[in-house]
Amino acid sequence: MLKHLAGGDRASPLAFWGGALAVAVGVALHLPMFFMAADMGYKLVGMEMDGSMTVGMVLIVIGTLASGYGLLPRAAVTRSAPAELADLADALPTGGRERITPAHWGLLLTLTFALIIDTMKPASLGFVIPGMAAEYGLTRPTAAILAFFALSGTALGSVIWGIIADRLGRRAAILLAAIMFIGTSICGAMPSFVANIVMCFLMGMSAGGMLPIAYTLLAELMPSRHRGWLVVLVGAVGMIAGYLASSLCAALLEPVFGWRIMWFIGLPTGVMLIGLSRFIPESPHFLLLHGRVAEAVRVMKRFEMGLPAHRGAGATAPDVPGLLTPSFVGTTVSLNLAAIAWGLVNFGLILWLPADLRAKGYSVASSDALLARSALLALPTAAITAWLYARWSTKGTLLLLSAVTALGLVGISLLGSSLPLPDGSPVVLISLLMIGTNGIIAVLLPYSTESYPLHIRGRGTGFVAGSSKFGGIIVQVVNLAAMVPPLATAAIVLVVPVVASAVLIGKFGGESRGRRLDVPAE
Repeated sequence: MLKHLAGGDRASPLAFWGGALAVAVGVALHLPMFFMAADMGYKLVGMEMDGSMTVGMVLIVIGTLASGYGLLPRAAVTRSAPAELADLADALPTGGRERITPAHWGLLLTLTFALIIDTMKPASLGFVIPGMAAEYGLTRPTAAILAFFALSGTALGSVIWGIIADRLGRRAAILLAAIMFIGTSICGAMPSFVANIVMCFLMGMSAGGMLPIAYTLLAELMPSRHRGWLVVLVGAVGMIAGYLASSLCAALLEPVFGWRIMWFIGLPTGVMLIGLSRFIPESPHFLLLHGRVAEAVRVMKRFEMGLPAHRGAGATAPDVPGLLTPSFVGTTVSLNLAAIAWGLVNFGLILWLPADLRAKGYSVASSDALLARSALLALPTAAITAWLYARWSTKGTLLLLSAVTALGLVGISLLGSSLPLPDGSPVVLISLLMIGTNGIIAVLLPYSTESYPLHIRGRGTGFVAGSSKFGGIIVQVVNLAAMVPPLATAAIVLVVPVVASAVLIGKFGGESRGRRLDVPAE
């Protein structure tokens, strides 16, 4: 049973599950001191770490290493002979049934839950920082250092987990991220600000790795006919529900337990994700690439998939191409530039909007209401984006959303000018910006998974996800240096990378709508 849940050809299922248990116990040993501080408003600043917390940290480190070892492929697993690969034709039909099976629904629901708890990590920063700054006596710029290191962790994690996914497998990368979800929840028990920074950096690494790998696994398992709208919709639902779950938890729990409880949520949610691991298979394309034919056939029969065009490559796998080789340098540069541009807009200009609106004479209530109305107008477009991506054009949808974003940026740059606004309100202009930015991030990672071949799909998507966070890191550096430009200037400047990335995608990007991912792009 343990072998089945951890993956058929892993070094030691017992090591994985024993490590997961050790990590959970290690986190639990940090809870007594937290609850003993109830009379002090759950404030731990200046307190000494007791013996149980020290033991807990040791268990977390040992458990994480043990789980990582348990997810390694067994040494006995070797590449299959060409004859064994040829036998796939006898085990599988030529084409899949192109329908969504119960196995697909189980995977969709599980990865949606994974993306929800993944989104909750960065979303919780906004709720955590005010209480943390008050407890540690930090100024606002000093407190912003936490966001800088958390975003740096997500950027690095996206890259590292992409490499892990290509080396050890998509499923292994997701489960290892879930283990780190659990272990880094002890951020809520750290008595010092420096310790919080270290743990939040590690927490960011785990969160940064989940999103691109979940997209990659979904893209490789969903029927080609349904892949586009399902992957985009799962990503959109995961992000929206993640922000909603984070805000609800903050509203319900933070007034009672303080800001630290927002980090401890990682314990139960991470354990739940590990418990749902039986619904997360390994990508059969990855398995065939590494010669694990028997395991691949089991997964493909379960998902009613047909015989892949590449038949696994196994012993005859070509040299692994690089992201910057002549074949992919244009794709890599264009997609990563688009991701950086999105990060600059999302983590910079949109976050600066409330303060700018208030500076232009809007009250706190009216500016917040204006932004809420804009978000509500943009929300229904998620379904339209998914439809366009699946039924019209993947490349065209990304280019259209880039154009909408650029138009919104130009409109924002005109706020405060003498030009008349529709209905006398900037809500339409702000809605355009939100429609464009929300749509870009909803389709950029799915499009990235479809733009790279199997050998480098994980790391290619991981680099794009990391670049989206890199844009946020640049913004945090600007904030820390107190060099925030006027909103109109920032909006006009940001039009340049948005348009440049669209031009490059138009030149180097391929159309992936309905294309099977086991055959080369046209």
